[in-house]
Amino acid sequence: MSLSPRQRDALKQVIEHVDLGRSVGLVQEVCRIPSVLGEEGDLAAYLASVMRDSDFEAVELQPVLDERPNALGEIDFGGGRRVVLTGHLDTKPVSHGWTKSGPFSGELIDGAVYGHGVMDMKAALACQIVAIEAVRSSGLAVRGTLAMAAVSDHMGDQAGSIAYFAEHKADLCVLGELTDNEVCLGHRGRYYFDVTARGRSAHTCHKHEAVNANVLAAQAVLALDASRYEPTLDPEVLRLFGPETFIVPGRIYGGLVPGGPSMIPDECVIRVDSRPQPGVTVEQVQSEIERCLASARSTDPRFVAEVELADVKAGYLAPVDSEVVTLMVDAVREVRGEEPRLVTEDWLGDTASFGSRIPTVIFGPGGAPVYCPDEHLSVSDIHEATKAYAAFAVLAMLEPEED
Repeated sequence: MSLSPRQRDALKQVIEHVDLGRSVGLVQEVCRIPSVLGEEGDLAAYLASVMRDSDFEAVELQPVLDERPNALGEIDFGGGRRVVLTGHLDTKPVSHGWTKSGPFSGELIDGAVYGHGVMDMKAALACQIVAIEAVRSSGLAVRGTLAMAAVSDHMGDQAGSIAYFAEHKADLCVLGELTDNEVCLGHRGRYYFDVTARGRSAHTCHKHEAVNANVLAAQAVLALDASRYEPTLDPEVLRLFGPETFIVPGRIYGGLVPGGPSMIPDECVIRVDSRPQPGVTVEQVQSEIERCLASARSTDPRFVAEVELADVKAGYLAPVDSEVVTLMVDAVREVRGEEPRLVTEDWLGDTASFGSRIPTVIFGPGGAPVYCPDEHLSVSDIHEATKAYAAFAVLAMLEPEED
């Protein structure tokens, strides 16, 4: 949409108050604090201290899981609506093969910050805090509350986001997942199924009296991997996400634990990881899994398996003409000087747990590949993201013009 002169002046003013040096420095600091899934406590404590030192209000470490809290803070500008900037604290395990710097160095090399998880999504957390500070220091006439929620357990069960939005209201939300600073409308869901292949156990010396569950499961793995499931989709969903619902045999558990005795196992469990487009149901995906298992059974008549739904995380898709999307498009356009792309992603965001209730747009610095040796993010992307978050907040909270 076309911004008014007053809105453009406000965006210019808040952008002038973005402390770009602080943004980069804070990104470096968060990269120096390990926060692999299950170990988010130190980073949460650090971000809470940053917000407390910056005179944020309502700063707290919200209990979520044992020593894995959320880090919360906000600034109340009086009246108005509540706008939440959020992102996750946790990362995947460290990759091998770092050479240019250490994974937790936070070094600035050739115009980029190096650090494990810098793109997913430590940088966004730092940028969001600095953006909130810029809105406050700009002195603009905004109304409402601007809140920061750095949440734990994204890569687990999304317990951090669930806990935060169960206790805190939000009228608009920005999730800072990595989108290459483009405006992301949504993402696929994630349905986990456990397929348990049943055999008959025996001592290894009695091989021919056993039915090896691992061997049976191997047939299922091959059949599941061959899946190319293309459900009937809404035309717009098809355009945005493509035709295939990805179904992948992931973790496999068979036999006794490593380091102990061995025997021919009578049980093997396959965790099937499916990534459905928005609108694809659990029942549709399970039907495709059952088809794959029937194929495995035709290969080996001894094949017997049970299917159990283990977890459901919904996909998310914001309407392209929704206010939250329009505001972010306007913000990025003003910051960048050109129209941002509207994109979708195949990964899973915390919006799976709250997006159905809270209008949310996804926007953040960084993109593929991530979780690789020498992961790094350019300073220019950090600058742009911080400005865009601040611009979005001002557009969402600027007092209406008088008639």
